[in-house]
Amino acid sequence: MARVTTLSLLVFFAFIAPFTHAIKFALPAARLPIPKCIWNAAHTHALVIVTANVGPGTHQRVDIEILDSTPHRNVYLSKRDIKGETRLAVTAHGEGEVGVCFKNYLSPDIKLDMARNMSRTVDLDIDIGADAVDYNAIANQESLSGLETEMRKLEGIVKEIVDELEYLKKREERFADTNLVTNRRVQNFAWFTILALAALGVWQILHLRSFFKRKYLID
Repeated sequence: MARVTTLSLLVFFAFIAPFTHAIKFALPAARLPIPKCIWNAAHTHALVIVTANVGPGTHQRVDIEILDSTPHRNVYLSKRDIKGETRLAVTAHGEGEVGVCFKNYLSPDIKLDMARNMSRTVDLDIDIGADAVDYNAIANQESLSGLETEMRKLEGIVKEIVDELEYLKKREERFADTNLVTNRRVQNFAWFTILALAALGVWQILHLRSFFKRKYLID
């Protein structure tokens, strides 16, 4: 019974784990192109494999840049004039998102009116975490059986899920601390407002009393 439950959990984890992110799009050419960025969430020290297949196109130059969304805005790599299939690997430095950005530069020899329909097709695959690990190479290197390879893959997926839950837990704790501090500041501001209004009311009463005494309206 315990074995069946364990296998069921592993299968469940395998299905809820993140899959490969694949996208295909046309990248228009321009003198000063606007970057086309694809963002994906990644944890600290997560392996990110980017496979870009750029279609043919004359008088165009496609550049690629991989960066993250952290406050430091780390640029992992930048490559000019990629053609055909290009495979790149980076490791995330912090929690956040990793972006893959493309720019398609138009050759100065081409007139702008002729470049309206010029573009290049980009077929992009992004593997993150357990999906980026080559388990076939590990199996060949360590002489693992098919079942052992699948168990190793499931182990990586489970570890990735545990890291995700740990990240969500820390994020929830950070939000709870922020809410607590905010509530405390609002409460302090409310008490300050009440005391300020009370002091202002007392001052007004004393001021009016003094004014009426000067006018001999009251004793």
